[in-house]
Amino acid sequence: MDEDDGDEDADDTEDDDGGEAVDQTDGLLSWAAGVAFGRFDWRLATGEREAPPEPDPFDPLPAKSPGMLPDGAEPFHAHSGILVDDQGHPHDLARLIEEVLARVDAPVPADVRRWLQRDFFPLHLKQYSKSRRKAPIYWPLSTTSGSYTLWFYYPSLTSQTLYSAVNDFVEPKLKQVSRDATTLRDKGAARSRDDEKAFEALQALELELIELRDTLLLIAPTYRPNHDDGVQITAAPLWQLFRHKPWQKILKDTWAKLEKGDYDWAHLAMAYWPDRVREKCKADKSLAIAHDLEHLYVEPEAQPKKARKKRGDA
Repeated sequence: MDEDDGDEDADDTEDDDGGEAVDQTDGLLSWAAGVAFGRFDWRLATGEREAPPEPDPFDPLPAKSPGMLPDGAEPFHAHSGILVDDQGHPHDLARLIEEVLARVDAPVPADVRRWLQRDFFPLHLKQYSKSRRKAPIYWPLSTTSGSYTLWFYYPSLTSQTLYSAVNDFVEPKLKQVSRDATTLRDKGAARSRDDEKAFEALQALELELIELRDTLLLIAPTYRPNHDDGVQITAAPLWQLFRHKPWQKILKDTWAKLEKGDYDWAHLAMAYWPDRVREKCKADKSLAIAHDLEHLYVEPEAQPKKARKKRGDA
């Protein structure tokens, strides 16, 4: 994802309510991305599944909106919660978006990958924001230049996701890039001008992939995502891997507040600073209840009541 996706100041997005009209092409591509991630049901567009009937006014609210993929239904594309912007990869998100559009007989734009790299996340962030609450569920985690991007699906996030990202995506890509670089390196003086450019690009990508791998492995051992914490807190430890500047700034500030202890009610705070949180639970009953540590709470001693003075006493 390009660095200039979010040149505007992060504060400019604070009051976005996601209510602006979305361009028809953007909306279609965003829906197709949701189908690829397993969120939306493409069969409603093909007629393979009928839309569920409108509920009566006093019916309980459904667990999912009508357009979402029902529980237990086969998704358009099976995956572990991670897709990738990597041409030729079986989990390449750009290709999957194109396949979704083709499946529903919708026009396929010629620049889907460019849209994915430049436009999708800023649009998605705006769509999934309301007032000061921001809850994007598709997370692009990228190398420094944005030349390689993993897309995490927040609802599928677990404590093993970062390890899966390294083992199933980054390491195989790193091996491929290293092999290609070695092949060009071995050509030596026989490298053409195009070979030289490709060699330099591969060397740069190799270093960035190593940095991405090492960063993910540094975060992974203590990363314990919990959906009760919400999107912003859950994403905060990963702030440096987002390239969209406004969102990165929000997450960096959130991480600083987590470190300071402002969000010690969060499960993630317990994962990173258990001693501090447990100590606070001794004096804060609501915090102890939030972490299921009510046994740590110490009820303060009751203060003796002062005798009320009688009227007329000196």
